[in-house]
Amino acid sequence: MALNYIWIGFFLVAFAVAAVRAVVTGDLQVFTEIVNATFTAARTGFEISIGLTGILALWLGIMRIGERGGVIAAFARVAAPLFGKLFPEVPKNHPVVGSMFMNFSANLLGLDNAATPIGLGVMKELQAMNPHKDTASNPMIMFMAINASGLTLIPITILMYRAQLGAANPADVFIPILLATLTSTLVAITLVALRQRINLWDRHILIPLAVVLAFVAGMIVLFRTVDREVLSTYATAISNVLLVCVIAGFIIAGVRKRINVYDAFIDGAKEGFKTAIKIIPYLIAILVGIGVFRASGAMDYLIDGVKALVSTLGMDSEWVGALPTMLMKPLSGSGARGMMIDAMTHYGPDSLVGRLSCIVQGSTDTTFYVIALYFGSIAVKKIRYILSYSLLADLAGLIASVFLVYAFFG
Repeated sequence: MALNYIWIGFFLVAFAVAAVRAVVTGDLQVFTEIVNATFTAARTGFEISIGLTGILALWLGIMRIGERGGVIAAFARVAAPLFGKLFPEVPKNHPVVGSMFMNFSANLLGLDNAATPIGLGVMKELQAMNPHKDTASNPMIMFMAINASGLTLIPITILMYRAQLGAANPADVFIPILLATLTSTLVAITLVALRQRINLWDRHILIPLAVVLAFVAGMIVLFRTVDREVLSTYATAISNVLLVCVIAGFIIAGVRKRINVYDAFIDGAKEGFKTAIKIIPYLIAILVGIGVFRASGAMDYLIDGVKALVSTLGMDSEWVGALPTMLMKPLSGSGARGMMIDAMTHYGPDSLVGRLSCIVQGSTDTTFYVIALYFGSIAVKKIRYILSYSLLADLAGLIASVFLVYAFFG
């Protein structure tokens, strides 16, 4: 519903601005620009969606090999001690733990469309053990907080968009995205744990969190001491190594398990193809809305206004070009994706704004959409404090994104 209002709002504001421009300045060319923007945006949306077909088919195929090869189950066993502490009300060795891990794994690999159906299954299983069916349980809230924080290890889709739009090094935003999404996730987990009185000092929680914090600290030290061009090269190399390791590891696991690796890949790839086709109308719709909004001049007025305010406060205002992506991210994944693509197209994929839009896109998930979808699927009406806590985590991720884009590319 929120996206419906947003989409309508794009057109209404664009038409209002165009009308004012036509009456006040006599600029009738704006209507031609709006019409041209609709056709251009529709073509761009279709071309990008088709370009994503291969990458989605590849990664859903690889995920299916990992599932059948036992990799996901093995990871679930490794994560059981941590999950047992973060979700103390879930019975030990309950099957939902494995489903949670599969959902988190898909998110870690940047496969949002693969994570969603698994996440809906998790909510259904958690609802089965929920004594108050209309109210969110503690395990649901923790699960949703982690999901809404958007923890991503390998932002495949973002890297693919950057490659398609001509970025010199599509993977150079990998480490900034990782650091931003870690910030958001750590804030989300901490807030919910404090509210639910989960002991974060328990060794099963403290050790993994300490490892994460040590990693983040190491990255901060690295970018403070290493030349930015060298750091960009490191980010690209690390990303590529991780991608190769994931693919090789899943395939080797499948071979050791004696499954038909090829058939498993094909089954997953078919799902990837279907997913890519499904997103075409949604991406076209949001890109057309954004295109009309920008062609009317409304986007420029909004950005210029915020830039003036930021400059008045004595701050650098270059990052403001990514503001539309920031504002859209908690509301709609497809909307934020469209804003990100629009920013890279307008400013360039290797510009500070283009890179910041990508980092913002990978830093958190679509909080309003995820909460509405997941709780709506099980008819939970009382969501308690999850929305406010998730938005605080989003804010932490957005602030971290601005800091990181200047640290790495400023």
